[in-house]
Amino acid sequence: MKLRRGAQRAALALVLLPLLTPAGAVEPISVGLAIAGAAASALTGFISYPRLYCYFRECCLQRHDSRAAAALQQNLDKKLFGQHLVSKVVVKAVRGFLNNTNAKKPLALSLHGWTGTGKNFVSKIVAESIYKRGLQSKYVHQFVATLHFPHAHSINLYKDQLQSWIRGNVSVCPRSLFIFDEMDKMHAGLIDSIKPFLDYYELLDGVSYRQAIFIFLSNAGAEKITEVALDFWRNGRTREDIQLTDIQNALSVSVFNNKNSGFWHSTLIDRNLIDYFIPFLPLEYKHVKMCVRVEIESRGYAVDEDIVSRIAEEMTYFPREERIYSDKGCKTVDAKLDYYYDF
Repeated sequence: MKLRRGAQRAALALVLLPLLTPAGAVEPISVGLAIAGAAASALTGFISYPRLYCYFRECCLQRHDSRAAAALQQNLDKKLFGQHLVSKVVVKAVRGFLNNTNAKKPLALSLHGWTGTGKNFVSKIVAESIYKRGLQSKYVHQFVATLHFPHAHSINLYKDQLQSWIRGNVSVCPRSLFIFDEMDKMHAGLIDSIKPFLDYYELLDGVSYRQAIFIFLSNAGAEKITEVALDFWRNGRTREDIQLTDIQNALSVSVFNNKNSGFWHSTLIDRNLIDYFIPFLPLEYKHVKMCVRVEIESRGYAVDEDIVSRIAEEMTYFPREERIYSDKGCKTVDAKLDYYYDF
């Protein structure tokens, strides 16, 4: 411990020495020797002291497991609205996985629901809880179906590239995070090319994938989620009464049988390699208002409840008769605020 602390002080001295030394107090040659000596003595300690090294440069699994789980819980509680199932399941799944020193397979989460209900937002929060740079981290890899895999005739090439990309990045950082967006637009069979990386293998060609995290985002299954939510509403029960067991099995079957889900007849589902199918419930009028308030505050303006209500009322809602759920969730809130505020 004394050696580590000494190395830490020496490394800091490299930064502070030119600033703290009075002009002319030490001869230039002596200053040069002091810096050189400090560098020589600190180099080994600096490299062998992970926390100090990671202070200056991003490292694989930059935050401790407990800190990552705490940050995830705090951000979901503060920023995600109307998704009690998501908050509960994501926090438990990620926290348990990060704390598991002997995981048997990578963590695989599949997020489902209508546009604007928070799927991208939650994947962003998960990334930020593990890495300070979030989606900008070199250990977080995001794929968008229509951007990265646009051509059906190149499916075999995409499979090879995707496998090589995952293998290379997990070799560098076992705790790599992979996010697949627009799964419902993914070419059938492409996602099955990563099946070996999600399975219960200890090693594949000398590489372990058991610490990696995979998150899939899709609109597929949104109809089934809405059906369950509406049944609860029509029977006089609140959305908070909905439990994961009320939706998860029906959701996985719906996704498996949907040709446009990205998981159509996928071995990932058939082999039970997806750990959780997480439903994002459609957002109600009150949740849209919450989104508007948070967006206004994030821009540094006082909340005007009249504007909050007007924006929420401009949204379109479904079903047509009951008008319960926003058909775009909170997705267009940002654009609508630009109309009302001269930012």
